[in-house]
Amino acid sequence: MINAISGDSDFIKEINNSKFTGFVHSTFNRTFNIKCFENGDLFTIACRKLDNGPNTLIVNADNMKSQKIEVNDPVRVEKNLLFIGEKLTISIDKVDLWESVLPPYPSNEEILKRNVIKMKEYLNVHGVGGGMKKSVLTKNPFEAEVSNMLEKRTILLLNELLNHRISTALPHAVSLVGLGPGLTPSGDDFLTGLFTIFNMKNSPFYPYRSFCEDVLKKARTLTNDISYMTLKKAANGKVRDSIIALLNSILVEDDQDLILSLNKLLNIGSSSGTDIAYGIVFGMEATIRAGGKVC
Repeated sequence: MINAISGDSDFIKEINNSKFTGFVHSTFNRTFNIKCFENGDLFTIACRKLDNGPNTLIVNADNMKSQKIEVNDPVRVEKNLLFIGEKLTISIDKVDLWESVLPPYPSNEEILKRNVIKMKEYLNVHGVGGGMKKSVLTKNPFEAEVSNMLEKRTILLLNELLNHRISTALPHAVSLVGLGPGLTPSGDDFLTGLFTIFNMKNSPFYPYRSFCEDVLKKARTLTNDISYMTLKKAANGKVRDSIIALLNSILVEDDQDLILSLNKLLNIGSSSGTDIAYGIVFGMEATIRAGGKVC
């Protein structure tokens, strides 16, 4: 048996209610995902080296490989214990509850404007290429073409948002779903960052956050289960802790904290952190330049 350290409050509630059953959907070195029979959502068990996130339980283990969890292993709950077949039992007796809470959009944008510029400059130097950031040297013509498509489609999306045309921005956002390298494709990671900005209260785009749901409705068959689940949560303003920490850093005048938070995000996946960060920058720039006039 291992203990859960912290976990998403909604996930903990499901376990406490003893109504959670499913099977192992996918396994990785530091995580494995569970497909829930009750609602069809994916839930993640992650080692202590990772940050909190929606539908995620952080457990007191260095990695998941040693647990020998396999795809299709049955999952059930009994008396506040989560059983993964006969291989692993997870106790939530001492778990710390975590919730995804985004900071509100600031009334004064001056600090935000300066930090977005700093963030963009840092990404241009330290961001991982191959996704939203073009690689200096592409491996093959296909990679170069995907990179060009990502660039062109984000430009089209930005143009519609800046011209206050939310409805006509929709097909350009949908065109990014499933596009690019990675387990979570670059276009999806970018949209995760963008959706986060739409869900910040007081943002000019906040009244139009149904845009995120509209994209999601068309995304189900365009990407994989894991990436879709991330988009589904982000569409409702539910994102991992490292993203929230970066948003908080962007809103205050503290360069050291900004760079520290940004580096933590950049360490996610191969290019996922960079792609999410570009989505946040894109969303912030669009919000600032939209001037509150959106239709």
